[in-house]
Amino acid sequence: MFKFLHTADIHLDSPLIGLQRYETAPVQEIRNATRRAFQNLITLAITEKVDFVLISGDLYDGDWKDFNTGLFLIKELAKLHEHGIKVFIISGNHDAASQITLNLRLPENAYRFSHSQPETRFLEDIGAAIHGQGFATRAVMNDLSLSYPDAVPSYFNIGMLHTSLNGREGHEPYAPCSIDSLLSKKYDYWALGHVHKKEVVSEAPWIIFPGNTQGRNVRETGAKGCTIVTVRDRDNIQVVHHDVDVLRWHICALNADGCETPEDILGKFESYLESVMENNSGHPSAIRVSISGRCKAHSELSVNSEKWEAEVRSLAAQAGYGSLWIEKIKFDTDMDFDINELIKAGDPLGDLIKFIQEIKSFEEITNPIQNDLTQLKAKIPRELFYGDDALDIEFKGDISGILNDVKQLLISRLLYGQR
Repeated sequence: MFKFLHTADIHLDSPLIGLQRYETAPVQEIRNATRRAFQNLITLAITEKVDFVLISGDLYDGDWKDFNTGLFLIKELAKLHEHGIKVFIISGNHDAASQITLNLRLPENAYRFSHSQPETRFLEDIGAAIHGQGFATRAVMNDLSLSYPDAVPSYFNIGMLHTSLNGREGHEPYAPCSIDSLLSKKYDYWALGHVHKKEVVSEAPWIIFPGNTQGRNVRETGAKGCTIVTVRDRDNIQVVHHDVDVLRWHICALNADGCETPEDILGKFESYLESVMENNSGHPSAIRVSISGRCKAHSELSVNSEKWEAEVRSLAAQAGYGSLWIEKIKFDTDMDFDINELIKAGDPLGDLIKFIQEIKSFEEITNPIQNDLTQLKAKIPRELFYGDDALDIEFKGDISGILNDVKQLLISRLLYGQR
């Protein structure tokens, strides 16, 4: 019997660009998350007494800023060396040979496979043959698996491959291959990498994406970890997923249909937060909140959005005792009325809505007041026309979204008396 740990897409020291623009973001906690998740993985390997660890690509996130990334890795791999645990690594698109210019010699228990052709490493004492090839360049568009050798008789054969397989949403189609081409090699286990979502592609033989070890943004939601495989014989293989992440990302999509007041929506959000706290195993969490639907609460939300955004953040802070962070809030509700019915009424409000509906371009609005706009622009300080929040008096884009917002705001104020 032997045991091994399969991991991929660790992305050590991923920069998490843009985090600083969120005022309350726990920047340091999130930035160190990939390192802490890797430390959890190392501890798990030692605790489970695995014989070896497989890292199927994207150990790094790209070229190192300095040698600290490499020094951290060496220190953690040395812990495995103390316990006689070997490590086998293939490079992926993020840490391809062409991407990494800095490097450090790996400890003697660690081996990085060639990026020019497949190699096989034998573990004679346990009867395992490990086959692998890394990426030479970031964008490998050919099927690397075609060159892998057939299974070695009487050995437990493992293939390590960084691949998009036959395509996965949200991932570049690097090193594409078919399930049939993997099956043709007659391996007992395929240790895949590149796809950040955990997936068991096949159980006979086992073909697995373990997912990444730590979600790095809101597109990588839920628990993240690695796979531990226990081999008693070729017909008795146990596969268990283990979480190693330290911070989790969530998307909260609240349906506000029929809600009379913002407080009704907050009640739904409270229930959601309770569920997160119950099922999150104590992990700090970052949440993106999206509130949509047709409701009477829309008018108050649109007029006082800043207040209700603060209320949402306040609820999260109270429910999580500081462990929940709201990454972003989007109010996308609509008033609970039929615009066509309002237009049919033929009153001043209906006429106003009809006028807005008939506007096709920005020029229809601005041409009659173009001279006034020109004079206004001359009086506005020039610095206000530059930067991320620059004024755009000469807007030429699609105004349908703007007009819809105007309709909603006018109707809520005129029909329901909101201010």
